[in-house]
Amino acid sequence: MSYTTVFENAHFIVVDKAALVLSVPGREGEKDERPVLGRILEKDLAITIYPVHRLDYEVQGLIMFAKNPAAHKAANAWFEKKEVHKTYVALTKALPETKESFKKGESYEWKCKLLRGKKRAYESPHGKDSTTIAKLISVDEKGYFHWEMNPITGRSHQLRFELFRHGHPILGDELYSSDESFNGGVGIALRAFKIDFTKSPGKEKFLLPDILEINKF
Repeated sequence: MSYTTVFENAHFIVVDKAALVLSVPGREGEKDERPVLGRILEKDLAITIYPVHRLDYEVQGLIMFAKNPAAHKAANAWFEKKEVHKTYVALTKALPETKESFKKGESYEWKCKLLRGKKRAYESPHGKDSTTIAKLISVDEKGYFHWEMNPITGRSHQLRFELFRHGHPILGDELYSSDESFNGGVGIALRAFKIDFTKSPGKEKFLLPDILEINKF
């Protein structure tokens, strides 16, 4: 299954996307044979849908599509004005050379100028401002760090790069130096598990709940 429906009404559909599924068509268009969630949903619903935001191919979790132009316009405005709050969970393991230390229960604000290359994101004086709130929830007996991540900005690969930059690549994320697989090699240990609409003006008109939340892993 490429998705599981979490919420649906006349205006929006929110689904739990599986890993290794594109949100929308990639740069290569029809030449890219990977499954595309947007196309699958349009076929299943037999309507035109409109992407509001994206999740990386390797990432799983909550993703939202609008079902009409009015809903699409409103949701785009919410995301642009940072009136939607998304939370992810990530599992990481510290690189041997990592010198930074983090305390359980503490939150950290990470900022940089981020530029997306052909494959990876990287810091650059020509990049766009990127802000992330990272909170270390726990460290388990295997030495895995459990994080909750809030992207204040919506840069490509933002969370993946920030954890790598701080010496904590996400499990399974070979692109950012992880040497340990996750879920049998299916995707990476990054999951969007909560969307908060409490600060989204007019959400009542579109019959949205305050919060949508699913299991972490």
